[in-house]
Amino acid sequence: MIVRVLIADDDPLIRDVLRDVLDEEPDLEVVAVAVDAREAVELAERHAPTVVVLDVRMPHGGGSHAATEILQRAPSTRILAFSAYTDPGAVDEMRRAGVTDYLAKGVRNTELVAAVRRLGERQVVVWKQQP
Repeated sequence: MIVRVLIADDDPLIRDVLRDVLDEEPDLEVVAVAVDAREAVELAERHAPTVVVLDVRMPHGGGSHAATEILQRAPSTRILAFSAYTDPGAVDEMRRAGVTDYLAKGVRNTELVAAVRRLGERQVVVWKQQP
């Protein structure tokens, strides 16, 4: 099974690195890349990805707004919040928006890939805040 992934981050370097890391995996396919929340919603609706890797803070509504809209338009999509912000407020906001899992930027590539696969396989995630 191929896990279809949408990347949404306002930082071009992060977008490029995420795409390179995920495209290296034979079972993962990056189907679209968004630069802001608005584009993330539009691309999720158009491509119906299995997993969205979503930045928490980005232009045009932010990650929580994008997550809510994506889940309304593509309800079978799983969302992985990927953020430099690990404060409990940011984590709780994303959880309330329907995000499935939350990783802090700076985790090893293997952890990111494992999280995307886990969500792609629809495995249950036990919420924990990453250091």
